[in-house]
Amino acid sequence: MNFIGIQALISLLSHIFFTLITFWALKGLLIEKWIKKNHVKQARLLYLFFSIAIGYLVSSFFIEFILMSRNLLFLF
Repeated sequence: MNFIGIQALISLLSHIFFTLITFWALKGLLIEKWIKKNHVKQARLLYLFFSIAIGYLVSSFFIEFILMSRNLLFLF
């Protein structure tokens, strides 16, 4: 049971970390050209959703990669 709790904590921290990293990385794009006039709130919400989606995918990839790497020990 303790392993499941630790794995959940690591997953949660990983998702938050990669979402923040993605949010920071997306700031490097010039998105202002795509935003319609007076639609700043919608653009910010979309920016947040992109950060969450990309951060979740990257985090899931790294978590899955680590778990698969640990399972390689059972191959031998």
